[in-house]
Amino acid sequence: MPTPAPPPVATREVWTPTALARLVHDLLEDALPPLWIEGEISNLSRPASGHLYFTLKDAAAQIRCAMFRPRSSSLRFRPGDGMRVLARARVSLYEARGDFQLIVESLEEAGTGALQRQFEELKARLGAEGLFDAAATRALPRLPRRIGVITSPSGAAVRDVLSVLRRRYPLVEVDILPVPVQGKEAPPAIVAMLAAASRARRHDVLLLTRGGGSLEDLWAFNDEAVARAIRASAIAVVSAVGHETDFTIADFAADLRAPTPSAAAELLVPDRNDLARTLGHQRRRLDQLWQRRFDMRSQRLDHLLARLNSQRPQARLAHGEQRLHQLHARLVRSARHALERRHERLANLQRRLHLRAPATLLAQRHERLHLLARRLRGAQAQQLERAMARLGQLARALHAVSPLATLERGYALLLDGDSGRLVHSIAQATPGQRLRARLADGELPLRVEPR
Repeated sequence: MPTPAPPPVATREVWTPTALARLVHDLLEDALPPLWIEGEISNLSRPASGHLYFTLKDAAAQIRCAMFRPRSSSLRFRPGDGMRVLARARVSLYEARGDFQLIVESLEEAGTGALQRQFEELKARLGAEGLFDAAATRALPRLPRRIGVITSPSGAAVRDVLSVLRRRYPLVEVDILPVPVQGKEAPPAIVAMLAAASRARRHDVLLLTRGGGSLEDLWAFNDEAVARAIRASAIAVVSAVGHETDFTIADFAADLRAPTPSAAAELLVPDRNDLARTLGHQRRRLDQLWQRRFDMRSQRLDHLLARLNSQRPQARLAHGEQRLHQLHARLVRSARHALERRHERLANLQRRLHLRAPATLLAQRHERLHLLARRLRGAQAQQLERAMARLGQLARALHAVSPLATLERGYALLLDGDSGRLVHSIAQATPGQRLRARLADGELPLRVEPR
């Protein structure tokens, strides 16, 4: 039975990785317009080129991102790992690795981060204007009679403030000045209430307060108009917004910042127990002062009585007799001291006279003469020794340049036998002429032979 023929092979379209990556790249960029995406930054990298590379992630996924220079250099904040951001980006594909990525065109902080940046910018700007200068703060009254509390009348903060004020200082009057403390309507309401309280001048101090919350909840107290209204108030303003770790622009503009509403109430009024102790202490001090004044008056009265008694004749006579005895004793002591000083001076003069006696001076001169003679002999010996040493040095130097020293090394001087002149050249010698050779230890007679 013949074998059936295989079915015809279908024509296959084969792609290269480059071609496929280019197709996906074009499809992504053409199909999806620029979009906004929010996520958390991780794996942030800042190479020397100025580009930014990072990953945007949430709880279930992550996407690689690239932000090229100069867009990265125009950022108004410094991105970091863990920061939540809002990015406007184009969806793309990095063809070299086949990675899906976002090309980021703009980047800004999301949620709390953006609000925090706005807070820091406003704080820096108002601080540069001098709005927060400590020199402009007003002193708070020590014992306020009436306090205006600007807050929400239904919040927990006002209950805490009233409770603390009643417990610490029941004498103070408290006016609740109601305003919204959250939302867009809060800043203008707070500004209007501050202005009205400032014009009325009914209160000794104003307390601007609300309870804790997120940064968004407290944002009404980071309003520029609120800060300027606090500084423009004719009455001192205490700010107590949120918890101890919360800081708002109103805190910096106020005359005093309290960490919590309850703490603000404690700072505004004294404790009645402390006042009672202070009053008791002042009462005791007053009693002591009166007792001291009474004692001083009694002592002065006794002194005046003593002076009156001293003016009687018997007292004056007794006083004069006592004065006479004192003067006599002083005279005796003075004479004794004068005599002792004269004896001491006489002894000093005798010692000086002994030192200047002729025999003493002569002995001193003899002793000095012997000392000078010893020094002279020593100097002469040293000088002689130095002269001998110098003479020896000169003799050695003279001997070193003397012709005799040359002769001692085996040389000779050739002299004419008759005249004794030194013969320097053979031209001065003739055959048969008598010569003398001067050696180190004597002379030798010589005669010139014919050549």
